[in-house]
Amino acid sequence: MDDELRARIEREIEKHALHNALKHESAAQVGAIMGPLMGENPDFREYGDEIPAIAGPILDSVNGLDQAAKRDRLEALDPAAIAELEAEDETDEHALPDLPNATDGEVRMRVAPNPNGPWHLGHARMPAVIGSYKERYDGSFICRFDDTDPETKRPDLSAYDQILADIEFLGFEPDQVLRASDRLEIYYDHARTLIDAGGAYTCSCGGEEFSELKNAGEACPHRGKDPETVHEEFEAMVDGEYDSGEMVLRVKTDITHKNPALRDWVAFRMIDTPHPREAASEYRCWPMLDFQSGIDDHLTEVTHIIRGIDLQDSAKRQQFVYDYFGWEYPEVVHWGHVQIDEYDVSMSTSTIKERIDAGDLDGWDDPRAPTIQSVKRRGIRGEAIVSAMVDLGTSTSNVDLSMSTVYARNRELIDDETDRRFFVRESVDAYPDGDPEPVSAVTLPIEGGPDTAKPPLHPDHEDRGTREIPVGDAVRLEESDRPAEGDRVWLKGFGAVRNEGDRLVATRDGLEVVTDGDVPVVHWVPAAESVPVRMQTMEGVVRGWAEPGLREYESDDLVQFERVGFARIDGREGEETVTYFTHP
Repeated sequence: MDDELRARIEREIEKHALHNALKHESAAQVGAIMGPLMGENPDFREYGDEIPAIAGPILDSVNGLDQAAKRDRLEALDPAAIAELEAEDETDEHALPDLPNATDGEVRMRVAPNPNGPWHLGHARMPAVIGSYKERYDGSFICRFDDTDPETKRPDLSAYDQILADIEFLGFEPDQVLRASDRLEIYYDHARTLIDAGGAYTCSCGGEEFSELKNAGEACPHRGKDPETVHEEFEAMVDGEYDSGEMVLRVKTDITHKNPALRDWVAFRMIDTPHPREAASEYRCWPMLDFQSGIDDHLTEVTHIIRGIDLQDSAKRQQFVYDYFGWEYPEVVHWGHVQIDEYDVSMSTSTIKERIDAGDLDGWDDPRAPTIQSVKRRGIRGEAIVSAMVDLGTSTSNVDLSMSTVYARNRELIDDETDRRFFVRESVDAYPDGDPEPVSAVTLPIEGGPDTAKPPLHPDHEDRGTREIPVGDAVRLEESDRPAEGDRVWLKGFGAVRNEGDRLVATRDGLEVVTDGDVPVVHWVPAAESVPVRMQTMEGVVRGWAEPGLREYESDDLVQFERVGFARIDGREGEETVTYFTHP
């Protein structure tokens, strides 16, 4: 690049670094400014490999300034950027940053799942963010199943519908659903056009042989084949005349490119394992993801791509194909990985599947599994997951999501509408690697007081009324709530009782004994009419007894077991109500 262009690049880097640092009140990062920088200056893109080195010293200088000095410098370089920041300070209506070069009504984005199994929680981030951008820009949301690897990441036939159900659970509906395995002929046609353009050649080098040539920057001996020969051999690939590993089609790039990963990469390979989908089971010549995805992004008019920071080479590989076809590459936003606490199981589809097959997990909806099916069964709403994921933004750094954040968002959604019920725990059966806090229940006779207790359905909504709990001749308490001989407790919704010889005798005490701190409030259930409950948790199975009114609820209803937490009614097995613990 000449001196004039370099000076302009340096000025733009400084401007974007200042803007980024001021907006986020943190140190500017190269990865965070590259997207906006290239978006505003498309002529910089051919120097994309050189710009990070230029940016390093500039970012160091910017990050060394205090906030006032950064603001003064940005005002000198770009007064409009200061006005933009001030406007954002006044109204921060979007948790997500603006998409580069986005136009209302024209934004088209895609999720591109590999359907090798149902989604884990990390997968939820992409539809959460893309769906939010769709709503913000009145755009389109495509779901494209990238299922062109029938061997290494073999598709699971049940995963297609399950992933669509997961997207619906999160609150979104794709405008278009595609399966790449239905589009093989489209990829073949584009490969033929690429061969005609001199952009691809067939190669029968062994893997190690080509790797040595590539790393040495030396051309493969097949690189100079005439297009007629390449066409013949590619058609033989399509007809399945080669065995796996015998022949590939490579995109002709720059064999001396400083990044060996970009040198003459594989576009098509032979796979002997039939695809599990019957419609695709006869194909043996399969496109690699970078070729297939690049073609589909153009044909479906995708305007913006979000992908992991570790996939930066994908855009660079695909750019060679786009250049051969004369296409404009979509805007790209790179982000870091999301990591989620609380789970002992890795957020990996293959790992979860292995744990299920080994019997370590009961299924994809086991409460210990970090999957969308699991949190859904526990009663966590998709909206809570979306809200927590969107707030992570699109930083290029790896980000941590605490499940406590998801729980807090979910609590905001469900607390107001969820009835309260009493639940007395009797036992905890921990999973094999667990160490639960022991609990037990005790049944005590009760004398005096009202025949029916009437605690509120919801403490914040008196207008909803009360639930009527028949007391009977005895009640169950958790052992830790049993009052010592001569001591009192307040049975919530009933009143004060005293332990007299392991009998609970009602007293005439008023509520002031509770407010004065003399008498603890405890939960209880009638011994005669209570409902046996089994509650699945992340730690194990909790068994106990709930008040009779629990029978009124249907599957999928939520209740809050006071002092324990929220739970979703899963179903009934005989007299036992099965619930899944949602969160505290």
